[in-house]
Amino acid sequence: MKKPYVVGITGGSASGKTYFLRSLLNHFSEDEICLISQDNYYRPLEEQPRDENNIANFDTPQSLDHDAFARDLQRLLQGETVHRMEYTFNNPNITPKELVFKPKPIIVVEGIFVFYYPDVASLLDLKIFIEAKEHIKLKRRIIRDKIERGYDLEDVLYRYERHVAPTYERYIAPFREDADIIVPNNKHINTALEMVQLFLKQKVKENA
Repeated sequence: MKKPYVVGITGGSASGKTYFLRSLLNHFSEDEICLISQDNYYRPLEEQPRDENNIANFDTPQSLDHDAFARDLQRLLQGETVHRMEYTFNNPNITPKELVFKPKPIIVVEGIFVFYYPDVASLLDLKIFIEAKEHIKLKRRIIRDKIERGYDLEDVLYRYERHVAPTYERYIAPFREDADIIVPNNKHINTALEMVQLFLKQKVKENA
């Protein structure tokens, strides 16, 4: 197999990255594409940075084990299989499972800091930035955090104002202009999905 084609996908929290990714991956077989997400590289709760109210802040570059993420990505690009335990966002109702990442013609790298870290950004052949209006992201975040992570409304709003929004302005938005494709995700992303899908299908053929 030739060198994998590496796609980086980022955007603000609840901008719709997960939906975009799931929709994209549905058009490829398991032999064609591999997704490696920063979501599975968060440090344990006891190692998370704390704000002035001693609340764990999961929205900083220091919240992630970046060295492990970058190392695993490099291993994938070198043709190695990578094993990693799923990160469940401290939800006691979810049992973590072992994730297996295998080298494929297309490697998708996803996370809010994939453009921020130079050693990861330099490996990306295609950079995609997903964006949405602030009120839409907040609504999505409230719904997601209640269902998937068990956070109540007060907790979600606190984190959004004190952690999420400042992180977007400091660590994510400045790299928007580095993107090759910017996808507005306020209503639908079908056209952008189709374009990216067709482009990556061609890359799979070239890598065959």
